[in-house]
Amino acid sequence: TERTDVTLPPRPEPRGTIHPVSQVFDELTAIFADLGFALAEGPDVEFDDYNFTKLNIPPDHPARQMHDTFYLGPQVDGSRHLLRTHTSPVQVRTMLREKPPIRIVCPGRAYRVDSDATHAPMFHQFEILAVDEGLNLGHLRWTIEEFCKAFFEVDTVELRARPSFFPFTEPSVEWDLRCDRSIPGQIKYGTGNDWLELGGSGEVHPHVLEMCGIDPDRFQGFAFGGGIDRLAMLKYGVPDIRAFFESDIRWLKHFGFAPLDIPTLDGGLSR
Repeated sequence: TERTDVTLPPRPEPRGTIHPVSQVFDELTAIFADLGFALAEGPDVEFDDYNFTKLNIPPDHPARQMHDTFYLGPQVDGSRHLLRTHTSPVQVRTMLREKPPIRIVCPGRAYRVDSDATHAPMFHQFEILAVDEGLNLGHLRWTIEEFCKAFFEVDTVELRARPSFFPFTEPSVEWDLRCDRSIPGQIKYGTGNDWLELGGSGEVHPHVLEMCGIDPDRFQGFAFGGGIDRLAMLKYGVPDIRAFFESDIRWLKHFGFAPLDIPTLDGGLSR
């Protein structure tokens, strides 16, 4: 006969956490939404034209080579799609579709042939784009400062600009953030005698505006971009980027966030 007095052990309550990359994704979106930037997205598989040509990257540029870019099989007409190497094609798609004023933040996946402790073949990147009349590097600097204060949750920041070169911006600038690394294993932002590289930026190249159907004599733009994975490593103390993609439940429990703790500027970005 079937026994009816057997007591089954209680089932464990399912529990999950928000991945640090997803947390930073939401933090970025909240910060730039407060600054007036709309969220924009695009496909991971892109046209060569959007990923390179309309961004003023010449045919012989090293970034187009196989050792940097994942190319897919040839199409009937001989052209080849690729896995986007940055989120900049979202900027191109937005400028082709919309008219200024434009203010967007475009976070998402990007792909490059690279893999070590600080690089992954698939990584997460964000970029911002603003196109309007009268924009200059002063507006760009203020935007980055406000982002850094909100993201790192400090009252003041100090930026250092370094001249650089990117085919799609002119002039091009890389930014460093003042920080303090005097205590091993810790970084304090907004103070100290050290500098932390943030990312690249610049005023949108007139050729890019023109190829996207925007009059460069009337409108100017600025763009800034950085790595979401790297920001998560810096803010939450993750030493190795490869841990983001290993799906180790112990790691996820340690670095994960409560599902209902949605990042907001008034309620706090990190809990």
